[in-house]
Amino acid sequence: MAAPRNSQRARTVQESTTSLPSAQVLTEAKNFFSRQNGVYAAFVDQEGPTHITLRGQGGEEIVIGTASADGGTRVTASTYLFDQQVARFLSSLPPAKAATAAVAS
Repeated sequence: MAAPRNSQRARTVQESTTSLPSAQVLTEAKNFFSRQNGVYAAFVDQEGPTHITLRGQGGEEIVIGTASADGGTRVTASTYLFDQQVARFLSSLPPAKAATAAVAS
């Protein structure tokens, strides 16, 4: 039996590709989640050059990782309860520029 379209399992890991470099994506994540209201705020727990772990209400965890991708940076985020906030964050990032092929004359 297939999982319903609105199942939590389908929203725990989300991905996007952006034109921002990895360090800037992580800075944007820190700023975005610290500005959220009340129970939706999350703050840095751990960080490295390509990832950040944030903690929010009740110890809820948000993990954001980055990797180089064609035309930009791939951003992968995982959480259980903050899925809407993660989706908003990912949609706030500028999209990756489409790879352009050199045209031979």
